[in-house]
Amino acid sequence: MTAYKKWENLYTTAKNDERGKVPFTHLKTLWFNTGTLCNLACENCYIESNPKNDRLTYLSLADVTPYLAEIRENQWQLDNIAFTGGEPFLNPAIIDILEASLKLNIPVLVLTNAHKVIKRWEKKLLALHEKYGDLLRLRVSLDHYTSAVHEQERGENTFDSTMGTFKWLVENGFNMSIAGRSLTKESSEKASAGYQKLLDDLNIKLQLTDQKLVVFPEMKPQEDVPEISINCWQILGISPKDQMCSTERMIVKRKGQDKPVVLSCTLIAYDETFELGHTLKESFKDVHLNHPFCAKFCVLGGASCSSTS
Repeated sequence: MTAYKKWENLYTTAKNDERGKVPFTHLKTLWFNTGTLCNLACENCYIESNPKNDRLTYLSLADVTPYLAEIRENQWQLDNIAFTGGEPFLNPAIIDILEASLKLNIPVLVLTNAHKVIKRWEKKLLALHEKYGDLLRLRVSLDHYTSAVHEQERGENTFDSTMGTFKWLVENGFNMSIAGRSLTKESSEKASAGYQKLLDDLNIKLQLTDQKLVVFPEMKPQEDVPEISINCWQILGISPKDQMCSTERMIVKRKGQDKPVVLSCTLIAYDETFELGHTLKESFKDVHLNHPFCAKFCVLGGASCSSTS
């Protein structure tokens, strides 16, 4: 019997149990990582985005178009087409990419830190909103409802700028939501109340329903978590079909590569084990949960990146 270290073997855990896997069921959300460059350098960024990290290069409209065509030609009924980074609004092609996506009449979700970058796109964003209305959805990363905790993660002088942009977006009718993180030990009820009070105090007229506020689990890089075996599903009382990689895929373009690839996950951007091909159809296959993030974020953390309304 071969002995493996944790996360070493694609099919077997270190305890020689069969590794858990997630079957592909149908495509609900297609993610595009617009590039890992970001205007911020957050303390615990899931994919290490910062002003110098260009390991995932900017996607161009030409990179995105074949995947939109694949959706259209197969008449797939997606819940969302979504964009993450890095900071999507740093990508010089972002407006053209968003419009091409919106033309499919599928909701388009953009994750943004809303720290200054949206200013340069205000007129064009207003034009997109005028044309497509609530199909365009923006989710702003606000790590906590207090400036002290948020700025501990995002850096000094980021909180007020973010909230100023958020208020402008709400006042101009954009479909908005907030992404928080479990950086403090507090109940979900306390977190929800704190975010709502923040908006009320700033006279931002948005009611934070469950779909308007998503609080993600914090993932500590050095935290040891158990591997997911096939036995875990019954022990935990959850289904593999409820995991993100059952219904979601992400497109990235690696630095130095000629064309994008399809990944099984929005969080595991650099591990080539999770590459599933160059087309969406090629990617519709089982995913073995051979990464700590599989346990930390999804199986044990119970999170999903695409929660929105």
